[in-house]
Amino acid sequence: MYNDTKSSNPHSVHYHDYLQLDAILNAQQPESEKHGRPAHDEMLFIIIHQAYELWFKQLHFELDSILHIMRKPALNDNSPELQTVVHRIGRMNTILKVLVQQIDILETMTPMDFLDFRDDLRPASGFQSWQFKLLEAKLGLKYEQRHGQEYYTAQLKPEHVQQIKQGEADQSLLQLVNTWLERMPEWDPNFWNAYQEAYAHSLAEVEKDNLQYFHSVFAANREGHTLSAQANRAALFIMLYRGYPLLHLPFQLINGLLEIDEGLSLWRNRHMNMVHRMIGTRVGTGGSTGRDYLKSAADKHYIFKEFAQLTSFLMERSRLPVLSREVEEKLGFHSLDR
Repeated sequence: MYNDTKSSNPHSVHYHDYLQLDAILNAQQPESEKHGRPAHDEMLFIIIHQAYELWFKQLHFELDSILHIMRKPALNDNSPELQTVVHRIGRMNTILKVLVQQIDILETMTPMDFLDFRDDLRPASGFQSWQFKLLEAKLGLKYEQRHGQEYYTAQLKPEHVQQIKQGEADQSLLQLVNTWLERMPEWDPNFWNAYQEAYAHSLAEVEKDNLQYFHSVFAANREGHTLSAQANRAALFIMLYRGYPLLHLPFQLINGLLEIDEGLSLWRNRHMNMVHRMIGTRVGTGGSTGRDYLKSAADKHYIFKEFAQLTSFLMERSRLPVLSREVEEKLGFHSLDR
């Protein structure tokens, strides 16, 4: 029997009120309706982009918690905190997959459907998404690495520009991971020389030029790199010996960062192809060069590319230098004083 008795809990929360659905469901105000010629697909366009901004907010929420943990003076490589970092990076990657999948829905709108309301949007543009630019900054994309530096904040509100500049000034996730890697002990002082020799022997004749690249990546006092030589050596060691228990989580963290780059790249490329499909070579509503700008940004805005470059220096497990028994014990689940 239906019972409409109110809850006895004085702090009871109603679903509608908890989610503030009045605000959310009334937040769609199509411009085409204001001009007296409603375009059916503008509602879809608005909701998709509002959903993007909500997901960006969640990405910031996850990333801020990760940055808080990584900024601590010491982070044990086999700790609940590192597990939390890996878990939340994994959640960020799952969200990035959803961002890509949403384009499937947006592409049910044809170019002619878009043209019905496109001119009403000027100069509004996804280029004005300050949350996405701030996310890139927090991850580690610096101003000097950006494509289109001259106008990438030109259309933003002053308070949003300030937030992005603050994000660029703060320690990014990439910088914090570099510091974390630099704290990794040098397990075996003889390992590095042994590995260089083994790597050289593993190369085919046509790959011998890789040796010069190898030495440049791991040389001290390098310029133009975010990861230090010491951090690069630690990251490569983790990749090579990830089968040892103590290196499981560190490897998952590095791999998760590579997945973030891949997810952002997939999203940018899907967005680029969608824009090309919708407007061809026309200028974007925000004044950018449309597809050409998106393509250049997609090619340039890799944040964790230095980790990806380390795969050039991997080799077959059968060729790896054998670790000493002492090092193998340390890489097990024995306690380690960091």
